[in-house]
Amino acid sequence: MGFKCGIVGLPNVGKSTLFNALTNSSKAQAENFPFCTIDPNIGVVPVPDKRLEKLVSISNSKKKIHTTISFVDIAGLVKGASKGEGLGNKFLSHIREVDAIIHMIRCFDSDDIQNVNPNVDPIRDLEIIETEMKLADLDSIEKRLDKKNKKNLDENLFKILEKAKQLINNDNDLNVLNDEYDEKDLKQCALLSIKPKLYICNVDEQSIENGNGYTQKFIAKYGEKNTIIISAEIENQINQLGDQVEKENYMKMINMKKTGLNNLIKKGYNLLSLETFFTSGPEESRAWTIKKNCTAPKAAGEIHTDFEKGFIRAETVSYKDFIENEGWLKSRETGKMRLEGKDYIVNDGDVLNFRFNTWPYLFHTEVY
Repeated sequence: MGFKCGIVGLPNVGKSTLFNALTNSSKAQAENFPFCTIDPNIGVVPVPDKRLEKLVSISNSKKKIHTTISFVDIAGLVKGASKGEGLGNKFLSHIREVDAIIHMIRCFDSDDIQNVNPNVDPIRDLEIIETEMKLADLDSIEKRLDKKNKKNLDENLFKILEKAKQLINNDNDLNVLNDEYDEKDLKQCALLSIKPKLYICNVDEQSIENGNGYTQKFIAKYGEKNTIIISAEIENQINQLGDQVEKENYMKMINMKKTGLNNLIKKGYNLLSLETFFTSGPEESRAWTIKKNCTAPKAAGEIHTDFEKGFIRAETVSYKDFIENEGWLKSRETGKMRLEGKDYIVNDGDVLNFRFNTWPYLFHTEVY
């Protein structure tokens, strides 16, 4: 399934520079003036996973296929966007389509890069964006609760929208809805304000390792759990270097332990409660993204809906056992391969081979 993240923020905070760095491209315009991004740019990035490299080696796979993450670079929002200011509602609508929101926050001083506000204040900037999202949600809710549309709402959805409207009007946090209602019902509401969020503090080179006064102020209010300190400009420079050795040497020189992409993926997986399982054989080794607590049939459905419908059993080996036993054959001989049924909860790193029935044939996902 992968996941889709929308990068949002005020104009000129470094969104397009970060997008280009993450996607290793120059697809997004990164210029020193507001609204240089007009249409959203979309980049699909393979998720690095060293475990996949080992599986390819052990299974002697012809192909290696990573799971992916999609990034959407959304034009800079401004105060009044919900009422059409700047590029307005057109871009707020793009945010509704993503799984998580990456808030890009300016945490650096520069006389060379325009700021839409008179000074740098990361907390104020975030509050502007979140207020616009709330106002856009309120507008959407009022339209859906209008007499003409109300009859199309089921009782539960009506209750959620009424509660959301009350929270917005009282200037309360809409995230309390996540504790009270089912995820499936909340998705039907399509509210921007309750989407999972990551915060990226965009800093200069000197602040990569320990942050600065702006990041300290921001983290004091919003916490470290979903906050990442990144220099978009440095990330972009690293991606423009020739080979991996050159990149690693440069990172050591500036005391940078991980790239922003690695940090972002780790935090994103935690935020969205995602895990990875693998399929591996001579044709290909492949990583698949699933939600935590996913059953074996649901995991099979990520490969193909027929696999879920006709699920019989999942031949299952933990990643550790698969590596230690050098593949499927020895894992079976040593009793490390298990046959799991419909109630099995897939663990992160499981290597799976699905048995499924599409009448009148019995299939395996991989022949080994």
